[in-house]
Amino acid sequence: MGKISLKQVVKKFGEVEVIPPLDLEIEDGEFVVFVGPSGCGKSTLLRLIAGLEDVSDGRIEIDGKDATDLAPAERRLAMVFQSYALYPHMTVRKNIAFPLKMAGVDHAEQERRIASAAKALNLTDYLDRRPGQLSGGQRQRVAIGRAIVREPAAFLFDEPLSNLDAALRVGMRLEITELHHRLATTMIYVTHDQVEAMTMADKIVVLRAGVVEQVGSPLELYRTPQNLFVAGFIGSPKMNFVTGKDAAAHDAHTIGVRPEHVKLSKDTGHWAGTVGVSEHLGSDTFVHVETEGGLGLMTVRVDGEMDVHHGDRVFLTPEEDKIHRFDEKGQRL
Repeated sequence: MGKISLKQVVKKFGEVEVIPPLDLEIEDGEFVVFVGPSGCGKSTLLRLIAGLEDVSDGRIEIDGKDATDLAPAERRLAMVFQSYALYPHMTVRKNIAFPLKMAGVDHAEQERRIASAAKALNLTDYLDRRPGQLSGGQRQRVAIGRAIVREPAAFLFDEPLSNLDAALRVGMRLEITELHHRLATTMIYVTHDQVEAMTMADKIVVLRAGVVEQVGSPLELYRTPQNLFVAGFIGSPKMNFVTGKDAAAHDAHTIGVRPEHVKLSKDTGHWAGTVGVSEHLGSDTFVHVETEGGLGLMTVRVDGEMDVHHGDRVFLTPEEDKIHRFDEKGQRL
């Protein structure tokens, strides 16, 4: 079991309140991602759950039991950090076994758990190697294996892929997601990368300055962002925003439209502009258009085969049923 409840949890550093009263429910078996910009409180929140930071006020429950004042070792949670923190002089086998040895688990049970974790992470052939003989992705898998053998109630990941190159990040992203399906154990994952959040999560928690801005599935946040912050943070490339008379025509202070919901034409359209930089990605091209009338720079996602060039005059038209409307406080209408 791995249900985690945060009830009016507060964290202060001295007189500075970095996390105002916060409520959050994480269901057993869920893959929950905390996402937000640097300094938003996501890693602090994870450390509060882990017991690595003291709660200033409020209550943390794990499987219905008060864990607020429990030591980290008593919470049955396993944490995987940004740094692999492997012992360089130990083999992979001994690195994975280390928490079991410290817990006094008998040798036969250690071997069973090591073999099971190594099989799940494709590390069986590497058990007798040392960390220095492994790639970055393999080292991260060893760190995850060390967490798996503890058979925790939940896994806590603190930006585990940020030290890997782009190709390895994609591969490890898939491996962790697949691992979640196999283990069916609660996972809480911290990242500033909204692409990781969108592709991995059952539920995303968007944070800003310690405040939960919105909680929902990836598609819920994509389709119905509740405010301008979430609308601008979720989605890649980010949403285009327009104010002024074009927004007023939709009875809104601000309207937003995603790059994939804007049609580009060389003949006619709602907004005129000039093509600037085009980012060709093969199947897609992201065209950055400097619009006329003071609307600023807009990004449009078009087919990769579309023939557009720097300096071309083009016209943009938003899909009416895909326009997002926000009031003067930035809240969704």
